[in-house]
Amino acid sequence: QVQLVESGGGLVQAGGSLRLSCAASGRTFSRYTMGWFRRAPGKEREFVAAISVSGGTTYYADSVKGRFTISRENAKNTVYLQMNSLKPEDTAVYYCAASKNWGRVGVTPSEYDYWGQGTQVTVSS
Repeated sequence: QVQLVESGGGLVQAGGSLRLSCAASGRTFSRYTMGWFRRAPGKEREFVAAISVSGGTTYYADSVKGRFTISRENAKNTVYLQMNSLKPEDTAVYYCAASKNWGRVGVTPSEYDYWGQGTQVTVSS
């Protein structure tokens, strides 16, 4: 079992930056593939980014590629999402997720076993 707590959300103007953090409980964080997803009002939860257990492999949704960067610090049980050049369409609740399938970097919600409560990101135009 792992518990995830996101932080770092807020209100930012278009073109600005935010850094989300996700702190995980437990001593086996380094065994989990980690991902970020988001849900905008009236829309389904969608994939944003994911990272392998070592941090050596990352995947991004096309909509955020080149603007967002996912990273992790296993020694701190934390995964990050650096978001630059934010757009109003990035407005959503952002969720951190952990997958026990350490051999695969999943890009769909069903591949993840644990979820945080989410943090709101609002980008004004």
